[in-house]
Amino acid sequence: MRKVPMRKCVVTQERFPKNELIRIVRTPQQTVEIDPTGKRNGHGAYVSKRKETIEKAKKTHKLDKVLEIHVPDEIYEELMELVHE
Repeated sequence: MRKVPMRKCVVTQERFPKNELIRIVRTPQQTVEIDPTGKRNGHGAYVSKRKETIEKAKKTHKLDKVLEIHVPDEIYEELMELVHE
């Protein structure tokens, strides 16, 4: 039996299996992208797939602080399309 990799949501500080989170990455070219594979090169942060978590991340600018770059509104809009209702 394989061990399930666990990651921490940067907004709620809760631990989840990696496949229940969305990875957002700051690339070496200083752009912000959603990483569905979890393997892109760059500095990554994980956010849970809950609507209220993404709204809180946007309101508190938590991803901006963690990734040390401004996260555009388009990224939050894309995240909202990926969430569980």
